[in-house]
Amino acid sequence: MDSAKKKPKTIDEYLANVKPGHRRALQKLRHTIQTAAPTAEECISYGIPAFRVNRRLLVFFGAWVNHCALYPGSVTTLKNFRNELRNFQTSKGTIRFSPDKPLPAALVKKLIKTRIEESNDRANKKKRKS
Repeated sequence: MDSAKKKPKTIDEYLANVKPGHRRALQKLRHTIQTAAPTAEECISYGIPAFRVNRRLLVFFGAWVNHCALYPGSVTTLKNFRNELRNFQTSKGTIRFSPDKPLPAALVKKLIKTRIEESNDRANKKKRKS
């Protein structure tokens, strides 16, 4: 995405400025996230698409010059799925993939379900402390 352009306010605006191959991959990823987390709210955070559940950021995704990325928002989740992610480049908080080799939908759904559980557990612990 060209950073000189106006910052997007919606995921649709963000995707409109992404290269076609990357756009298709991210639209599929977006749909998979929506399927796995139907109550999640779409938003833009840190200038990239994100989803929130219970006002907490769940996951982010974005397009870059040479790859697309999913940001699970949890190092724990990445560690728990490291075997399933071995065919993708990962770092502390990022899963990189190319538009022609996207993340499998089944894996994305598992990642999202795990993040929702983490978020719910965190919220429940916070309530118990209050």
